[in-house]
Amino acid sequence: MYSPPVDLSFKEISSVTGALAEAPRSGLRPLKSNSKGKYSSRSFRLRNNNIPDLFGLQFMLGHFLAQPLKLGWLDLSFNKITCIELVLCELRELRVLYLHGNAIWNLPEVDRLGELPYLHSITLHGNAIDTNKDYRNRVISALPHLKKLDHSAVTCDERRMVNAWHQGSKHGGNTKQSPQ
Repeated sequence: MYSPPVDLSFKEISSVTGALAEAPRSGLRPLKSNSKGKYSSRSFRLRNNNIPDLFGLQFMLGHFLAQPLKLGWLDLSFNKITCIELVLCELRELRVLYLHGNAIWNLPEVDRLGELPYLHSITLHGNAIDTNKDYRNRVISALPHLKKLDHSAVTCDERRMVNAWHQGSKHGGNTKQSPQ
């Protein structure tokens, strides 16, 4: 069994590598560590800090986690992150990714996350990209295994409509659906 999330939230961390100097918050369930002092968790919280980019993410995860490549849940919400960096695509086991409340502005960068085969839940609300009229369609189209976007379910009907939207947008056609 895995231990609870390694929680470095609300630490006023200004860079990912700045987390190395911090101790995780203690919760109701204690973190379990191995003989090398690494935690057996598959979840990591870095929310509510001042992190602008993800430089050093893999190194930092390796510092804290016994199996960093097995990370399944990453919370980077309420930081100052401006782009979706390729380092996130190296976390092949990632299932849940919280990026809400940041400063991400380039919607096409979401496409990068389509490489994550198990990503089924993502939050991006509270970023500049969520003001784009095609925001929800674009994210659902880019992430084929998505079940939840911004804590809201992606329904089968919505997936079908997005697929039709995507096909229409690829061919430059009219993507509006007529009422039935």
